[in-house]
Amino acid sequence: MQVLRKLPIGIDDFEKIRTSGFYYVDKTGLIKELLDNWGEVNLFTRPRRFGKSLNMSMLQYFFEYGCDKKIFDGLEIARETKICEEYMGQFPVISISLKGVIGDSYEEAQSMMCSVVGREAMRFEFLKESDKLSVKDKDLYRRLTSENVGGEENFTMTDTTLMDSILTLSNLLYKHYNHKVIILIDEYDVPLDKAQQYGYYDKMVRLVRNMFGQALKTNRSLYFAVLTGCLRISKESIFTGLNNMKILSITNVRFDEHFGFSDDEVLKLLRYYGLEDKQETVKKWYDGYRFGNADVFCPWDVLNYIDDAVEDVNAQPQAYWLNTSENKILHTFLQMATPDTMQEIDMLINGEIIRKKITQELTYNELYNNLDNLWSVLFTTGYLTQISKPTGDIFQLAVPNLEVKKIFVERIKEWFDEETRKDTQKLDTFCDSFVKANVNVIESQLNAYLDTTIGIHDYSIKQVLKENYYHGLLVGLLKHRAGWLLSSNEESGEGYCDIMIKIYKKKMGIIIEVKCPKDGDLDAACVDALAQIEMNKYESRLLKDGMTTILKYGIAFYKKECKVVFGR
Repeated sequence: MQVLRKLPIGIDDFEKIRTSGFYYVDKTGLIKELLDNWGEVNLFTRPRRFGKSLNMSMLQYFFEYGCDKKIFDGLEIARETKICEEYMGQFPVISISLKGVIGDSYEEAQSMMCSVVGREAMRFEFLKESDKLSVKDKDLYRRLTSENVGGEENFTMTDTTLMDSILTLSNLLYKHYNHKVIILIDEYDVPLDKAQQYGYYDKMVRLVRNMFGQALKTNRSLYFAVLTGCLRISKESIFTGLNNMKILSITNVRFDEHFGFSDDEVLKLLRYYGLEDKQETVKKWYDGYRFGNADVFCPWDVLNYIDDAVEDVNAQPQAYWLNTSENKILHTFLQMATPDTMQEIDMLINGEIIRKKITQELTYNELYNNLDNLWSVLFTTGYLTQISKPTGDIFQLAVPNLEVKKIFVERIKEWFDEETRKDTQKLDTFCDSFVKANVNVIESQLNAYLDTTIGIHDYSIKQVLKENYYHGLLVGLLKHRAGWLLSSNEESGEGYCDIMIKIYKKKMGIIIEVKCPKDGDLDAACVDALAQIEMNKYESRLLKDGMTTILKYGIAFYKKECKVVFGR
């Protein structure tokens, strides 16, 4: 029996994947393309969870002195014998990741940055004894690697030392090896994102601008550098005067297939794990991103779904990306949304295309200045994708797949709940109308609420997702009333009731059945809902619990319309 390779979920160490029995989707072609399309400083911008960190690890293991060449056996780059002879294991490499620099204050973030640089410098302890370095050089090295305190790392540097740190380390390595240095900086923009959120953006910009300027602009010890991030930050912000930078965003054709999984790569994965029959499901849920000319899947989602499906062949696809992405962006976008914006979101969720001006160079402190910027951010962070080549800066945008549609729907539901809770008087009237069986008020207010949110009618979205959305909106509104015991999908009689309310003070029970008719016939759907309540004897649970008055409602939704029918 074949022992299947493990799935590398959350593992971005290339060597570990190659030596510990993990499945690896070969992206080593990036090495050849990077060398063939020379850029002294290369910036790759891609959404979260598209393989940036793993590719950076792969670059480090390939170029760095002491490379274990066996870990590249059988991979695409191994066929490039001339490149391997000339470049494999031939460079000192500085590799840092800034993804963990997320302090609540500048002081905390600065300390984290010191630790990141200090730990990297500690990899080169041989510099303390190098006969190629002067006493002054060795003193500079020690400033990057403060002595351990109490057995724990305690890297501390002044801002000036930290700003010079990558330049200093590269110069020392160059002197020791007499060979220029490769610099890799992963998730370069995370500190700026967090600084904007927590109010110390200007200080962090100054620090990062000086660090990068020193290391990348006038560094004679530099062979080449690669940076990755989520957003393309304007040169005026942190890359001032850096004329040797090649920016490779999601709109560039070069390198387009090296981040994310292609159709062929996903099919190969599915076949390896005996899941070929899941190809259509995986495509609908996790495909749809377009980088340059390449259509790609989100690797994080594909690997997580396959992992679940290997354990349980009936596992349902999930929004795995939801818990790893920056949700503040979408939340802020919804808070700023106008009625016209909500209509455009409605169109996107229902499978339509919108045209928007996209600005690819922004600074973090201007992201939330206006809605135009936020459309750009939604595009660059993966919530939206391009459908065809843009006309100038005008892009045709769409939601890439079912997963992102689900994220939009859930986030809109959360936003709607927050907004409606602010108007307690309106909610009181709405809840009272169910007790008074005032169908006209219930229907009128529900339609008013629907005007402020979205209506789902896209046929690619499963019916259960549509019903869950409207069901959730209704539950969110009814939860406002204190003293009501509300349950959802509770077993009663011969089935499961959508919404059941017990009002013990009045000995009153309320049963609500929700329908979303595909044909838009709201009246017929309400009749069906009431018939289902009767047929499944949903009131039996309420009667058993002492409720003497039972009110029954059939409520049907279609797009942004609803119908309410009352029955006893």
